[in-house]
Formats: sequence, structure tokens, C-alpha cells
Amino acid sequence: RLENMRRDFVANVSHELKTPITSIEGFAETLLDGALESPEDARRFVEIIAKQSKRLHAIIEDLLALSRLEQDNEQTELVLTEEKISKPLRRAIETCGLKAAEKKISIELAADDDLTADLNGPLLEQAITNLIVNAIKYSDEGSRVIIRADQRDKETIAIEVQDFGAGVAAQHLPRLFERFYRSDAARNRKVGGTGLGLAIVKHIVQAHGGEVGVTSEVGKGTTFTILLYKEKHHENTNTP
Repeated sequence: RLENMRRDFVANVSHELKTPITSIEGFAETLLDGALESPEDARRFVEIIAKQSKRLHAIIEDLLALSRLEQDNEQTELVLTEEKISKPLRRAIETCGLKAAEKKISIELAADDDLTADLNGPLLEQAITNLIVNAIKYSDEGSRVIIRADQRDKETIAIEVQDFGAGVAAQHLPRLFERFYRSDAARNRKVGGTGLGLAIVKHIVQAHGGEVGVTSEVGKGTTFTILLYKEKHHENTNTP
């Protein structure tokens, strides 16, 4: 089973890298073959090359981030310090502000400023950023994203990222955190992304000893929930 997973991963990585590389090569050759003589065509082709280069860079960065997380999880225990939950949440919202503004999407935060937890601030910020970016991608223009953080009980803190976008069919939910899994290949090609964002979220949360899950309804939206515990848990669930 492990060998099959490795083989599938290599195949997926090869496919994801090949797509932008093929596009870059094709348009570069077209430019060299004479398209440079037409300023309008040349500009359009260069813009496509730049876009695909950024996509390639994003895939490589996410692969490296995932590799570092897996290596750190195996070799050392994550160092956690007590910090206000609202701090990494606000930083993540700030990071995603421009993307949200482009689609006129509002990001709302509902979190007690006094709520604290043992966490790694930069990593939790990365996880929340990935979830917000995901929410923005699959939301319509003018929609909203809500982020909540609250104390569920003495041992559990919950962080939710809710959108009101396209939603995900039930049969896809158990596999959403797999690397490169696409619930809607055509839509994913349209909105972009590396296919690794949710896998990174899962690794970050598990490094905190927590769990991450998702609930969704097609046409109504999706909610991702991160559970952080005083005592470490090591399982992942789709129904927190």
C-alpha cells in the first residue's frame, strides 16, 4: 500500500509539473518562431508564460513546505508556546486581504481576544491562510468568509473557516486532504491552486496534536474545522 501511495504521488507530481512546463515551452517556441513580430501576440504569450511560471513556483514551494513538515514531524516534536489565537488569525486575514478584495469578498472574524492556546504562530497562520485562500477561490464575487474561534470545552479550542460558495459533494469529503486530490478537475483548473494546500493544513494541525475536518453542502458552502487540544490527539476526521 505504501509503495502504491508513493507511486501515485510521483505520478501526480509529474503531471502537475508537466502542465505548466509544457505551456511555457510551447509559448516560448511560438515567440521564437515569429510571434515577437506582433507586439499584441507577444505580450499575451509572455503574460501566459509568466502566469505558468508562477504556478510552477507555487507547486515547488508547496512541495518543499510539505516535505519540511513531514520531516519535522518524524524527527522532532513541534515547539509550541502560549499565544492568543486571534493573532495568527488576524495575520492570515491580512495576508489574504488583496485576494479577497479582488472578488469583493468580506472576511469576518469572530474570536475572543483573550482566548489562548499552545501553538506555533507562523505555522497556524499558514494553515488558516491556506483555508481562507481556498474559501475565496470557491466563493462567488461579493460573498463572505467567516472565521470563528471558541473554547468548546476545557480541553478543546475550535477554529472554523466557513464560506458560502460552491460546496463539495459528500463523496469527495473523505479525500479532500489528500495531495493533489481534485473534487472537480475542470473547476480546479479554472480557479488555480497547487492541490497541496489542504494537505499542508492537515500536517500543520497534526503537528499541533490536533484534528482537522470538513463539512459541506453543494450550493451552500463549506466549513473547515480545526480542533486543538490540551492533550495531544493524533487522528484526522472529516466530521469534527
